[in-house]
Amino acid sequence: MRCSIPAQPSMTSQAAPVARLLGRVAGCALHRRAAAVPLEQLHASSTGQWLAARSSSTAAARTLAGKNIFQLRAAVETVEAPVAQDSKQQPQEQKIVALPTSDESEKLLRIRHSCAHIMAMAVQRLHKDAQVTIGPWIDRGFYYDFDLPTPLSDKDLKAIRKEMQKIVRMNLPFIREELSPAEAEARIKQINEPYKLEILQSILARDSAAPITIYHIGETDHPAHWWDLCAGPHVESTGAIPVDAFELESVAGAYWRGDEKNAMLQRIYGTAWESAEQLAAYQHLKVEAARRDHRKLGQELDLFSIQEHAGGGLVFWHPKGGITRHIIESFWKDLHLQRGYDLVYSPHIAKVDLWKTSGHFDFYKENMYDQMQVEEELYQLKPMNCPFHVAMYKDGYYSYRDLPKRWAELGTVYRYERSGTMHGLFRVRGFTQDDAHIFCLPDQIASEIKGVLDLTEEVLSAFGFTQYEVNLSTRPEGHIGGDEIWDTAEAALRESLAAKGWNYVVDEGGGAFYGPKIDVKIQDAIGRKWQCSTIQLDFNLPERYITMGSF
Repeated sequence: MRCSIPAQPSMTSQAAPVARLLGRVAGCALHRRAAAVPLEQLHASSTGQWLAARSSSTAAARTLAGKNIFQLRAAVETVEAPVAQDSKQQPQEQKIVALPTSDESEKLLRIRHSCAHIMAMAVQRLHKDAQVTIGPWIDRGFYYDFDLPTPLSDKDLKAIRKEMQKIVRMNLPFIREELSPAEAEARIKQINEPYKLEILQSILARDSAAPITIYHIGETDHPAHWWDLCAGPHVESTGAIPVDAFELESVAGAYWRGDEKNAMLQRIYGTAWESAEQLAAYQHLKVEAARRDHRKLGQELDLFSIQEHAGGGLVFWHPKGGITRHIIESFWKDLHLQRGYDLVYSPHIAKVDLWKTSGHFDFYKENMYDQMQVEEELYQLKPMNCPFHVAMYKDGYYSYRDLPKRWAELGTVYRYERSGTMHGLFRVRGFTQDDAHIFCLPDQIASEIKGVLDLTEEVLSAFGFTQYEVNLSTRPEGHIGGDEIWDTAEAALRESLAAKGWNYVVDEGGGAFYGPKIDVKIQDAIGRKWQCSTIQLDFNLPERYITMGSF
């Protein structure tokens, strides 16, 4: 039985500018360092020499892995401080301020979720015609979406924050109430909140027996009483939130339920912490992150541009960015060849039948561009390389003695992204993907995946990333293939992770429709985690091509 392992060991060319040796920071600091060296010197140097020249800071950098910019600056100042000649002089210690995400701190999660409610309450106290929608916590803050007839300004944010502080000082209790769907519907209609009514209906559509709860701020007879349809959790009272530890950050547009056919809402983003000290550290971190914003550096260093008149989300690499990209790609190719991979190249377009056979068309078509007609046949810009590599493998004749076959490609793919979701180089419509497929025997799976994990670590560590969040994503609803195949595939991934010695979290139902996967995430300058590497095990794709015949 043949099985393919679509392996994305590490850096995509799309993500190439997001590495920095010392800072572990997503952005273009790598390019900034490269641009400081004469281009002819870069061009003349081999990749190995270039990386070796940067290795002097690697040992120190590894001791700082996983820290955010605020922590890194403090730690670096301590490490680099000169030894005092006067023995009476002691080096000044730098205090490191921890900035947990909501997932890492139950207390902060409750604070942030409660701040979202307090903000909505404040907005409706100041803007009587505001209608509320949803207001969740996020990694380091919260947001709430409002339907308002007039746009909000920075001046409005200041007034809303001031009103929030008044509510906090009132020390009003958060009170949970469970009620019947009919009662909830009646109360929502009474206060004329159509979005909340739609949310209630969607909850009941998923599960007619789902518990319906609302959270009150203040007793029902209190003049300031306010309530919201919500599952919680929250703090005990508004007074549990430090009045000087939250801030409103920005206003952005957001379509209701993420659908551009729906109403455009106004989303207010905020951040909240346990102390003013944490808030100050976070704000300092944001300033540092802004200086490293890859979009800003890309323009300043003349590395790349996105020409809106040519189309959003399409990247133009300028000469300086081109040579930097060439160095990184050369490093990638050399390393893969050393690790027993063969390089392949595939077209940018093919008949749509390939993706129908693979199953991608059924599960991924909303992210694929419309087909084009060529001589009475439908062709598709490729959104992924998988069917091409399988087609090449199927075209050959291989004995089990020839396996494994490791094929790697820097393949350019095209995916439809809504205009509101695109973001610099991180979310684009066309990008070059570090992609590889391994065709192997079942008894080779564990060792091959272990090899991919080793390769992932080698590439990421070359750019200074040594601390990862690893997730094992299991079968989702609507997957293809039987449970026996999935059990075998998931067991193989667990075995490989155990052999590697990496700790991981199981993401139940987070796998691809065709197989389970291992996701490796890195952390950027403001503490956000980004998907950087994926190792997927696919028993189903080879079977589909074998059983469904030629295309």
